[in-house]
Amino acid sequence: MTRDDALKQLSHIARDRAFGRHVGSDRLIQAGLDALIAEVESPSLAILAGLLRSEEPEAPALFDQVLEELGLLFQPPADPRAAKWAMAYWIAGQIADETLDPATGTHLIWADIAHDLGYPENLQPLVSCALNLDGWEESWGVSVEELNREAVEAAKQFRRKRSAEAGS
Repeated sequence: MTRDDALKQLSHIARDRAFGRHVGSDRLIQAGLDALIAEVESPSLAILAGLLRSEEPEAPALFDQVLEELGLLFQPPADPRAAKWAMAYWIAGQIADETLDPATGTHLIWADIAHDLGYPENLQPLVSCALNLDGWEESWGVSVEELNREAVEAAKQFRRKRSAEAGS
């Protein structure tokens, strides 16, 4: 793992946690160890990476301290709707760059975001992909790989649309 990969992993976990997803202490400690081995420098990193199983309850606070020291601490928007949209764009980005399984990502957007936002039109292509992937049957005459490709493309289009709106 390179230094950049380790920083990306820390940032990814920071966003997971900021958006309310559970990340176990063991994963926080492992990310700290990965970063330490990749020569990321932070005063608290070695402490996080060296936590024993009995010290796991200390991991979340130490992880946040490492993020702060590295300038990676992430706070989602305070407005709940804005936070849901931010989460949708973040998940779509992971689907688009294929770091998140399309079925998992579109399901998260469908179940955790679209419902809470009242199923907005902008999310409909991703929700449709989620429904297709969730209910897929071999008799449909389309492969699950093709449905995954459609989900990746829908995520890319969703992200492009946001970028175009932000640029205008």
